[in-house]
Amino acid sequence: MDESSEISADMPVRQGLTFDLDVDICVIGGGLAGLTMALESARQGASVALLEGRTIGWNASSHNLGTVMPGFGVPASDLIERVGFEDARELWTLAQEGADYVRATAAPMPGIALSEGALEVSHVDAGDELISQLQTMGEDFGTEIEGWQADRVREVLKTDRYFHAIHFPKAFQIDARTYVRGLAALAESAGVRIFEDTPVVSIDPAGIRKRVFTPSAKLRCDSVVLAGNAHLGAPSQRLTATLLPTWRYAALTEPLGTQLLHTVAFRGSVIDSHGIDHFRVVDGDRLLWSSPETTWQGDPRRYAKRIQSRIAATFPELGLVPIADSWSGMFGQTVHGMPQIGELQPGLWVLSGFGRQGLNTTAMGGQLLARSILAGDDRWRLFSPFELVWAGGSAGRIAGQAIDMWTRSHSAAAGALSRFRERARERELAREYAREARIASAKAQASIARQHASAAMHDERRGPGA
Repeated sequence: MDESSEISADMPVRQGLTFDLDVDICVIGGGLAGLTMALESARQGASVALLEGRTIGWNASSHNLGTVMPGFGVPASDLIERVGFEDARELWTLAQEGADYVRATAAPMPGIALSEGALEVSHVDAGDELISQLQTMGEDFGTEIEGWQADRVREVLKTDRYFHAIHFPKAFQIDARTYVRGLAALAESAGVRIFEDTPVVSIDPAGIRKRVFTPSAKLRCDSVVLAGNAHLGAPSQRLTATLLPTWRYAALTEPLGTQLLHTVAFRGSVIDSHGIDHFRVVDGDRLLWSSPETTWQGDPRRYAKRIQSRIAATFPELGLVPIADSWSGMFGQTVHGMPQIGELQPGLWVLSGFGRQGLNTTAMGGQLLARSILAGDDRWRLFSPFELVWAGGSAGRIAGQAIDMWTRSHSAAAGALSRFRERARERELAREYAREARIASAKAQASIARQHASAAMHDERRGPGA
């Protein structure tokens, strides 16, 4: 399926910008971050125009599994190491505010299909790491989480591929396309003027009033927000060069009936700790699964077969399930793994790099920049350590693909080793139980023999006729 076809069919038709316009804020990019930024700015009284080169939410914003979790795409321990404990905790709080915003905004939307809970499962048996994560996220950062041992995980996911897990009871998932449509409608209701099929040719950021040029018109504003993905291109080559374009592929199965409900009893999202597989049950008995990644665009139908094989390997009871649809979405991944949020120069802001971050961070970033521009909130400076770092161009894409392949191979090998060790422990335990049973049986037989011998000696002492 073409990345933009289905979302375009569901969205109202919006005209391009064909006349000159003056506003307070110009947002470039009609994804989740840009829509949130535009909506919140309009709610605070600013006049806002949003320019989208294609259609609203045509790319990654509408082609994801809709999972909303706390935190960022990097582990909390890495965040602490990079910025220190206090700033890391403040960033984590902002990310949680983003999740709360998505929940409050999405819940009233018809057809949003909100469901609760997420499970981050591990391919390897690493209990010490689990304890460390629980302490950092739970005790230090105040996230509501709980650790699950392997037996509990396997009660709801019938596979030996997963060991322990972290359960996020306050995480949730929504229909991403419905959320995009809803955000756009809310933004327009608040006064945002959305123009589609309006690529930005260039920006003149000099002076108090910035100028934004499109093929058919010119726009003047006080602030420009670059909220585009790796497709941004001409408006800011510098920003585009910091994003590694990555295509993520997903597939939706045909209805699988009661067998799926038995095999995948967990009703929230399931994400493995290496970020390789992400899946959940939708529509009652269908499996929505996202897995392969490439740094060049591929045919989703080809990768649907790999997803099919991945499902069969993870859940042998399901076998090769029939695939109803497949698609891809491209996101821009930063070198440091964090969003890029801040002021590049007076009046020129960046709101980008949300690949692997989750829906909560798009909401967080949009709210934060709206408050920064209109109310002087300077917490965007918390993201200053995460600078615009060149992603390496074509060489970076080759390296990114190689790293992804190595990560998947390493994860598979580590998982296989953990399962081998688990089976070895089970065999050893079985041998130990058998040995103890033999010893117990021998002791019982010896006890019976002693009792018989004692009874015989007793009879002898009593003599005949006693």
